[in-house]
Amino acid sequence: MRSISARLGISRNTVAKAVRADGPPTYVRAPQDCGIKAVEPAIRTFLMENPRMPATVLAERVGWAGSPAWFRENVARFRPEYAPADPADRSSYEPGDQAQCDLWFPEVRIPIGGGKPRLLPVWVMVSPHSRFIMARMIPSRMTGDLLAGMWELLGSLGAVPRRLIWDNETGI
Repeated sequence: MRSISARLGISRNTVAKAVRADGPPTYVRAPQDCGIKAVEPAIRTFLMENPRMPATVLAERVGWAGSPAWFRENVARFRPEYAPADPADRSSYEPGDQAQCDLWFPEVRIPIGGGKPRLLPVWVMVSPHSRFIMARMIPSRMTGDLLAGMWELLGSLGAVPRRLIWDNETGI
């Protein structure tokens, strides 16, 4: 056992223990108490009263002294049981479902008829599914120019979305 321990560079006691063992050594991790189990009922009580309570406030109220990041992760696991999902955060769009239409007024003045510079509107159309953006400069905000600009953008797209969404444009 002395020569084995010298050759392997380990303790003689380790070699003696290995010789006495019935099989090769195995590593078994001792079960650890994660600590959150002790405060979980208190966390759930606070979340029942106020589902939007920040994790930092919860940690103070339950007397958490461990890792703040780890505490936040665990609170994030419990929170959906008490707070409904916010529908505004979960928007999803299908391809070809809609396009958002709006006007943009760039700061650049462009000389038109007689060299008189004017701010010209740009008709912008965005597909929320793919975030594909199309734009066309139009001569005015009058209904005819708005519809002609929209027609050109839809023609260059080669398809028509199911819905066109406008933001309070008076010419439409």
